[in-house]
Amino acid sequence: MPRVNRTTLLWLLVASSFAFLLFQLRYYRNYVSEAGPHILRRTPGHVTASDLQWQSVKTFLRLSRRFGLPLFLAEPAALELLTRDALLERSRWRRQADCSFLCGGRAVASFGLLANAWTYDVSHCRRGLPPPKPRPICTSRQAAFLLAAEEKGFQLLEVRGEDPRLASLDLLSGEDIPLHLLLRLHGNVIQVVFLYERSGDYLWHGPLRLKGNADRSFAPFSQMDFGRHAGAYGRPPLVLTVVDGLDVAVPRNISGFLDQHRRARFLECRYQDARRFLRLYPDDSSPEALDFRNKAKSLLQLAAKTLARLKVPFWISSGTCLGWFRQCGFITYSRDVDIGIFVRDFRPEIIEAFLDVGLSLKHKFGKLEDSLELSFMRDGVKLDIFFFYQDGDLTWNGGTQAKSGRKFKYVFPRFSLCWAELAEVRVGVPCETLDYVTANYGAAWSVPQRTWDWKSSPSNVQDNGVWPLAQWEELIQVY
Repeated sequence: MPRVNRTTLLWLLVASSFAFLLFQLRYYRNYVSEAGPHILRRTPGHVTASDLQWQSVKTFLRLSRRFGLPLFLAEPAALELLTRDALLERSRWRRQADCSFLCGGRAVASFGLLANAWTYDVSHCRRGLPPPKPRPICTSRQAAFLLAAEEKGFQLLEVRGEDPRLASLDLLSGEDIPLHLLLRLHGNVIQVVFLYERSGDYLWHGPLRLKGNADRSFAPFSQMDFGRHAGAYGRPPLVLTVVDGLDVAVPRNISGFLDQHRRARFLECRYQDARRFLRLYPDDSSPEALDFRNKAKSLLQLAAKTLARLKVPFWISSGTCLGWFRQCGFITYSRDVDIGIFVRDFRPEIIEAFLDVGLSLKHKFGKLEDSLELSFMRDGVKLDIFFFYQDGDLTWNGGTQAKSGRKFKYVFPRFSLCWAELAEVRVGVPCETLDYVTANYGAAWSVPQRTWDWKSSPSNVQDNGVWPLAQWEELIQVY
């Protein structure tokens, strides 16, 4: 009898252990193992392109975590699919077995990387030397990452360019820095976009320009969302989430990041042309000119911060735009700072916001529907805000003569907005800057004009009637 009990007990233990193992296996497959295209579950010959793309991204992300690279998903097409509601359903994604966000037939997956986390001297380590030449020892974290990527089967293409942060009127080009890193595996391309901190408290990436001996068949460059031109962004707060079963950081405000991406194009100051201009027309170095530059910079910084809080886009206009385009600085004899705002972006709280930061209102001309113009003062420097109206293929802003009530119109060809930097401040500029400047100052814009009448000197000025006398009290306010 005791023998039967021991046998029964043994079988019970075996059965219990087997059941526990089955439970562990089910738990692991459903809740612990990474989701995504489970290639090992598929029958031979059924590995899809989506599977390979997911595996490529998975391998890349694991390497980036291993070497401590703070990457975030920047691919616009993938981010478009990630809604706030979807981000809250991470547990559901973890159980899915398809590549819904990172794949989808797109040729390139783009990730952003803060460039201060990628510092190494390429001269200390050369990659891709064919045998039998020995590969030198690479000690930096980044060089080790590249070697590990190659060992995983990735093919690499690094695109480098000049560092604009070191460029100036004295030194026309900066040192060579990495701008984009492309990794290819199974025919899938991953793009790393290096984001550099600029002095205007924003992030910048360079254009993707291949040099003469580069492999132009390495990637579908025409389909890339990053690299067609340089770009500028505010620093995006990030959140770690799960996308297609993979841990990845994404911008916390995805729609805000995508909005930035749509209008990120950045124009660098034309240092070589500015240097030639200043050889012909040396800049004023008097104490008065230096004082104006300092005050104008401070005023521009304050205006940019104030309008950013209100989420009102602006650009430098008139003489301030000419100074940036022509000589990479302020025109000291202009004695003011000029900015433009599309009237559709007008906010009633603009005046109060500028008063709150210490500016005084000098005048308010026109009305929202016609020729609106504001002018503020701070430390003896005037800030003129011109509101622009769109009329078909033309854009215009108005002007008012206070003593006569005469109205003027300044007409420009339609333009879009880019980012630029003036006096270490990130500012908007018309992307078609030459057309904009030429419309305002004529073909001789490159020749300084110290005598200037705003009512007759501009090339694009037109008479626009007279304000009715009965409306002067409302439409011509001088303080």
